[in-house]
Amino acid sequence: MNLVAVLLLCFGLITSACAGTIDHDKVQPFAQPVPVTIAEKAAVMFKPQLHISQGCVSFPAVNAAGEISGGVKGTKNTEGCTEAPLGSQVYGRAKWYQDKWAMVFAWYFPKSFWSFEAVDRHYWASMVLWLDNPALSAPKIIGASLQQQLLKKRGFLGFMFTEPREPYFKQTSIDIMSYVGAQRIRLNPIGYRRWSYNFTPGSNVSTRVTHTYWNSFEYLALHFSETDGQFQDLIMWEQLTDEARSALNSADFGESKVPFNDENIEETLELAWPF
Repeated sequence: MNLVAVLLLCFGLITSACAGTIDHDKVQPFAQPVPVTIAEKAAVMFKPQLHISQGCVSFPAVNAAGEISGGVKGTKNTEGCTEAPLGSQVYGRAKWYQDKWAMVFAWYFPKSFWSFEAVDRHYWASMVLWLDNPALSAPKIIGASLQQQLLKKRGFLGFMFTEPREPYFKQTSIDIMSYVGAQRIRLNPIGYRRWSYNFTPGSNVSTRVTHTYWNSFEYLALHFSETDGQFQDLIMWEQLTDEARSALNSADFGESKVPFNDENIEETLELAWPF
C-alpha cells in the first residue's frame, strides 16, 4: 500500500470515529410514526407530558444515522440548553414484566444538575407506567414509577446533607391532578390560609411530569406535575433505525445510563417495580 493510500485510510478512520458524536443542537429527532402494533398504540395513548421547571429542556439523543449528542459542558447553569432548535424527543420501550405491562418513557438532557448547579454532560430521566393489559379496549394505569436518584450521591465538603433516595418513586395509584388538563379551583376560605377547592378532571390516560428537585443537595428528579407541560414526538425502541439502536447500546453517556437499551432495560424495570 503506497503512502497516499495509507493517508487516505487514516483520514477515513478518523472521520468515521468523529462522526459518532455531533453537537447537541444538531441532532435531528425522529418524527413520531403512526402506531401500528398494540404496544405502539398503547404508548402513544399514554404518552406523558414533560414540564420543565428546573434545568435544561430535553433534547434528542441520537439521529437516524446513529450520531449521538455530545452534550453540553456542565457549567454556566442552563446556557446552551434552554431551547432545542430542532425539537425534542421522548423515547419509549414496552414489554411484559412479571405479568404487568411496563412502558418506559425516557428523556435526554445535555447537562446534569445537582443542587441547582450544572455539574456534568448528559442526563437521562425516565418513568415507567404500568398497565393491566395494552390489548384491552380500555387499558388502565395500575402503577407509576418516577426516577429519583440513579447517579452516585454527591456531598459538599465531604458532608452528605440528605439521605440517599430510592432510584424510583413508586406508586400504585395516581392523583387526579397528575393528569393533563386537570385543574384545582380555589373556592372559599375555611380558615387561616386554608381554602376549599374543587377539582376539574382532565385526561384519564395522559399524565404530566416535571423535572425539578426534591431537596437541595440532590440531582434533578421527576415528579408528577400539577401544571401542563409539552408533548414530544415519541419514538419506540423498535421504531428506531438499526444505526440509532446500535448507538444507544454502545454510546458512553458518562455516569448516566440509557434506561431502555438492551443492557439496562431489565435493571430499569427491576428498580422501578412498585408491586
